[in-house]
Amino acid sequence: MTALGTRLRTIPSWHITLGIALLALGFLVAAQVSSERPRVRYTTQERPPLVETVLELQRQQETLKDRILALRSEIQATSEAGRGSAALVRELNDDLAEARLAAGLVDLVGPGLVLQLEDSSATPPPDGSEADLRVNARDIRTLAEELWLAGADAIAVNGERLTATSAIVDIGGSVLVNQAYLAPPYQLSAIGPPDLYERLSASQGYADWVVTRVQTDGIGASWGEFERVEVPAFAGILRLDYARVEPSPAVP
Repeated sequence: MTALGTRLRTIPSWHITLGIALLALGFLVAAQVSSERPRVRYTTQERPPLVETVLELQRQQETLKDRILALRSEIQATSEAGRGSAALVRELNDDLAEARLAAGLVDLVGPGLVLQLEDSSATPPPDGSEADLRVNARDIRTLAEELWLAGADAIAVNGERLTATSAIVDIGGSVLVNQAYLAPPYQLSAIGPPDLYERLSASQGYADWVVTRVQTDGIGASWGEFERVEVPAFAGILRLDYARVEPSPAVP
């Protein structure tokens, strides 16, 4: 038996097994290290493009944020301009409502006074005229003027609204108001202050009319105060033949 064989016999078997295991472990570690190198190299090579992509997305995000802020500013400006336009529209509507009211194109209701005029039932005197015993356009015009002076806001005669263009004229045995032929009795409905009749009766023009037409000629006149007097809107034709709108001066 040789010296090598004698030495091998003296080495315990577990030493041999441990050596083989360590050798196998070394191979495995070497193989693992060898396989990790390409992956680390791959990750290192891909990092710069990914970082650049992330930075580009961040720049795009910042641009979008700036755009959002700009759009919000535009929306706010538009909203404020819209509020200004809405205020202008409301102002124009208010002006239009006032113009319609002044033109008599709106139904009105409120406290007021109703005067009723009737033809006289008396026999005309020998030196008088039968026309003096009838209510005429002049009577209605006089009372309407006195009512305006007493503070009336709106007046209607038998439902015909009096406006700045209303005409009150005699046509045969009737009275023409606006474009409507009216017959007696005539009712003048007026909306005004609570003391409208007191103001009316205190006027010299009304007092003279009462003396001349009621006490002398016998025209029937009665009146009543009401909490609710209705004055309808003007239903005629608004036409101006000779008036025109004054053009606005040119802005330099």
